[in-house]
Amino acid sequence: MRVTCVVVMGVSGAGKSTVGSELGEALHVPFLDADSLHSADAVHKLSTGVPLTDDDRWPWLRRVGAAAKERAAQSEQHMCIVACSALKRKYRDLLRATPDARVVFVYLRLAPAVLAERLAQRQGHFMKASMLQSQLDTLQEPHADEGGVCVVEITASMSRAAVVDAAEAQLRACLGASADADGASR
Repeated sequence: MRVTCVVVMGVSGAGKSTVGSELGEALHVPFLDADSLHSADAVHKLSTGVPLTDDDRWPWLRRVGAAAKERAAQSEQHMCIVACSALKRKYRDLLRATPDARVVFVYLRLAPAVLAERLAQRQGHFMKASMLQSQLDTLQEPHADEGGVCVVEITASMSRAAVVDAAEAQLRACLGASADADGASR
């Protein structure tokens, strides 16, 4: 059975978990926060301000893909929403390679100043606000040639509801275009 995994992606503070969980509620599909799948070592590194390496991320991304596929397979709609940074194209490509899964991305794009303000206000998360620049340096924004990516431009003045509505509209358009592309390639 082929499932659909929707990855809400972006740097820390973009709103991945908030938007992802609310998208899951709106679409009546399960939500998975990829942060919950980090190893204890990775959480320790991040909480002490040490950026993760690619070698730290590969096993985590494999766990994310497998867990998302499993959750999607258990849902009535065969879909799952996942909050995952997916900062580099090769990370997104690894997630796209999840067997029997169509993986699409909702990229939450914000100005660095807005991200910094959000992170300064956030409490109780292991990712330190001081690591924002490291994430921005690592980020490879998705390009049109990747396919299966929709971009949500978020401004400081947008309400959470407006962001979720924009993400849902972009996702529905992306899923429709992706389904058309899948059908054309068969």
